[in-house]
Amino acid sequence: KSGSRSCSSPSPGPNRRQSVPNHDIKKLVVRAPNWIGDAVMSEPALATLRGVFPRAEVTLLAKPAVAELFQGHPGVDRVLVYEARGRHGGVVGKWRLARTLRHAGFDMAILLQNAFEAGLLTWLARIPRRYGYATDGRGWLLTDPIPVPAEASRLHQADYFHRVLDPLASSPPRRAPRLSLTLEEEQALATRLKAASVEDRDLLVGLNPGSTYGTAKRWLPERFAQTADALVERLGRQDGAGVRVVVVGAKGEEAVGEVIARHMTHVPIQLAGQTTIRELMALVKRCRVFISNDTGPMHIAAAFGVPVVAIFGPTDPATTSPAGGAFTVVRHPVDCAPCLLRECPIDHRCMTGISVDTVVEAAVQITRADKLTGERPGRPGPASVASYPNNLSACQPVGLSAPPERLSGPLAGVTVFLDRDGTLNRDSGYIGTPDDLELFPSTGASIARLNHAGARVVLITNQSGVGRGYFSSDDLTRIHQRLRDLLGKDGARLDGVYACPHHPDDGCACRKPGTALVERAVTDLGLDLSQAYVIGDQERDVELAQRIGAKGILVTTGVTGADVPPWESVRAVAPDLAGAVDWIMEDVKKVRSEK
Repeated sequence: KSGSRSCSSPSPGPNRRQSVPNHDIKKLVVRAPNWIGDAVMSEPALATLRGVFPRAEVTLLAKPAVAELFQGHPGVDRVLVYEARGRHGGVVGKWRLARTLRHAGFDMAILLQNAFEAGLLTWLARIPRRYGYATDGRGWLLTDPIPVPAEASRLHQADYFHRVLDPLASSPPRRAPRLSLTLEEEQALATRLKAASVEDRDLLVGLNPGSTYGTAKRWLPERFAQTADALVERLGRQDGAGVRVVVVGAKGEEAVGEVIARHMTHVPIQLAGQTTIRELMALVKRCRVFISNDTGPMHIAAAFGVPVVAIFGPTDPATTSPAGGAFTVVRHPVDCAPCLLRECPIDHRCMTGISVDTVVEAAVQITRADKLTGERPGRPGPASVASYPNNLSACQPVGLSAPPERLSGPLAGVTVFLDRDGTLNRDSGYIGTPDDLELFPSTGASIARLNHAGARVVLITNQSGVGRGYFSSDDLTRIHQRLRDLLGKDGARLDGVYACPHHPDDGCACRKPGTALVERAVTDLGLDLSQAYVIGDQERDVELAQRIGAKGILVTTGVTGADVPPWESVRAVAPDLAGAVDWIMEDVKKVRSEK
């Protein structure tokens, strides 16, 4: 896989240059990654290059599928197709491609693909500047070998691709991936769907059940079918509109789509293996919600702002989850995942442990949020490039969980909002890595108690370390995934995780005691604030409770400590989270007995 980062990175040689005079580069070739998902995640780096070399003619060297993906992209002037299975195959074909590159007169090559071959081709082509990560033993072939970041195995793939550009631009911005379609392409797709009796007003549910990388990443086809049938029923009642299901996939995945069709009561539109890349892009963009394994179409959907339910098993969502848009990662934590294997050598427990109800609920929630907000981040127009807010300028939920249907219990109908640092874990300052996260001993059991009692449990946290530049938004995502994993060991879960990444001076509405994140959670999860509690260790937490009409409980495990000032908004003081849960249980019992 082109995104593999398992190779060692030798130190750059003495000829490495730290900067490139932008005006000297007239013709630039970029070697794109080979896989669709990797290519989508590399798009922000491609866009940055346009800004770094505004006068250069940019050529993208890519294999056919990726070349089609970037057709008409504003950051690319021309595309050179690398036909590895055709005229560029074998030794003779590689020489032919190297001659083509040499005759094009490129001043510089930037390698977003990691393989030795990419370095060799540009070396054979005698391109004066050859720039890329020093992976796969190719450092000596590059004039500008860039060391692989020490934390590469923990970086999100989009960050990994973008950080290769660090020496070229001071603090280059990274935004979510963007893809483009023409109006004609979207109209052609609409005509094709109309022929399948899909009207413009119909809600389209997309299923992507395949994975060309290997079967280990595939959720069970029968469960995709059950999920789709359930969504036709539930979303149809919710929206009052027609709901249709479309199955997509690469060539060779037709059989998987046929299995799903045979198991469904509501006959789907079966298009697996029957679209070009551009047609697939238009089809995915048309969907209201897209349910997918960790594959390329998942990233295409996110790049168009389509709400995604991403099913993860052997791969790591910290590195390959959607890089933008609204998404929910659904996974079943097991000791052997992420293993990154193509085929499961045992019982595929990471996938078989994911229930239909979990995926259905995730899809319903994320679709409801999309409908109620009336917009997606940067919802693209008919012939525009999708645009998204920078991760530092807009708060996003850090991956909603997908809770099962609520059972009755003593806290049914209750919502508990939790602070993070000082409430769930030791507050050691700014927690910038997953390894820094240390939960208090009672945290997991206390949250599990709330879960089992039927309460909705939502994390609301200020994380200004992102806005201050102490750690990235992707670091924050990994920290929260670590939090979920630790809670899962105690049978506990969070129904949602919402974080404000802004600097305190930004004046945003989402930083506590601002209420914007609570309002977003109410929309996303359908919460009832009439029976709400806020647990935190600082005054802003209990002030948030006062602003939303909830009851604020102060825990003394954080910065406030046992010496509590006389804050009027504090309804109770507890020594830790367990004590706060005890108080909530008694308070709910008391209130309901008085009714």
